[in-house]
Amino acid sequence: MRSIKGICYIIAACKEQLNKISIPSNDNNLIIAADGGYDILKELSIAPDIVLGDFDSIDNIPNHKNLIKHPAEKDDTDTLLSFKLGLKKGYKNFVIYGGTGGRFDHTIANVRTLSEIADNDARGFLVGNGTIITVIKNSKLNFSSNMKGYLSIFACDDKARQITLKGFKYNTENLDLPYSSSLCVSNEFTGEEGEVSVNNGKILVIWYDDEEAFINNISNFII
Repeated sequence: MRSIKGICYIIAACKEQLNKISIPSNDNNLIIAADGGYDILKELSIAPDIVLGDFDSIDNIPNHKNLIKHPAEKDDTDTLLSFKLGLKKGYKNFVIYGGTGGRFDHTIANVRTLSEIADNDARGFLVGNGTIITVIKNSKLNFSSNMKGYLSIFACDDKARQITLKGFKYNTENLDLPYSSSLCVSNEFTGEEGEVSVNNGKILVIWYDDEEAFINNISNFII
């Protein structure tokens, strides 16, 4: 499958902090409105390329030239369906807005979607309320020296092996982290360049950053 260099932006239905959605103008990007995400984009005067969902969180089904309607009784969430569509179109990097801060079960489902994204050799980010969440598999993340605040890591598998942290307040090398462990919560940036890597397995990485600043520096994180 041909890999597209742009980013697939998925807008889910949570309406918190609408003004924080930042989507740079780029012909290679793809914008998918997942169900109620259409209303969010409409309020922000952002036109989606595709509208997808079962439309159970929207008053009226949009009149859009690229509308994909799914039944309400389905196996995948609208966000996961949006990812699968973007992946099919050749995208390897995904930014999901409106995927946190609403129903807690939906937030967990979206975190699980990040795990599936990683399983497909792609990278996804849940962005909202000043929080960035991603899952990496047998890979690494690099952070610039101007990062501030906290960073936390959790194992996504039974045990994520050979985790290395460099440039943080608490560093480690070749750490095996059990799924149940909270050992790597509330680490801190120090003004040095930071690196998080895992050689065997998947880890959930959470840090705090302004959404627009993250998008402006997203080239540091995408694959």
